[in-house]
Amino acid sequence: VRAVVDLDLQVDAGQVFGYLGPNGSGKTTTIRVLLALQRPSRGRATLLGLDSQQDSVEIRRRTGYLPGELALFPRMTGQQHIDWFARARGERHLGLARQLAERFGVVADRPAKELSKGNRQKIGLVLAFMHRPELVILDEPTSGLDPLMQAEFERLVREVVAEGRTVFLSSHDLDGVQRLADRIA
Repeated sequence: VRAVVDLDLQVDAGQVFGYLGPNGSGKTTTIRVLLALQRPSRGRATLLGLDSQQDSVEIRRRTGYLPGELALFPRMTGQQHIDWFARARGERHLGLARQLAERFGVVADRPAKELSKGNRQKIGLVLAFMHRPELVILDEPTSGLDPLMQAEFERLVREVVAEGRTVFLSSHDLDGVQRLADRIA
């Protein structure tokens, strides 16, 4: 199956770029190629001026990512996930992670397998934003969030962009993307 054909995108720094399409249109495949989680059969991608395949480790260091189907370790608590990802990234100060967890009302003391989709999604948002990445790639980020948390998410995205960082927002929710995006493809 040819999933993404002749795609050419340019996303400028300091903006929210909305990437829209119905389910099955190739949005997640595009993200996987960008993050070198999947190899393209032809063509190339660059992020932050780096080749997505050759420089994938550096790209991941500078990027936050929330997959559309977030997989957490079922027996680990929210706090254990935050601590584990912080150590993996070499983060010593968890001040921002704590602020984000509080802001989103993360249930940090229960195993992930006991959490609702929305509560797991909140953990994913903390993990994507907690290291102040230059680029944040979000695949269906508001899935499972209630309207209050969706509004809080939108405030966070606006703050990140106001700091000059970039958000690549993939979704099938036209209304949500239109409220946030500077440009849409």
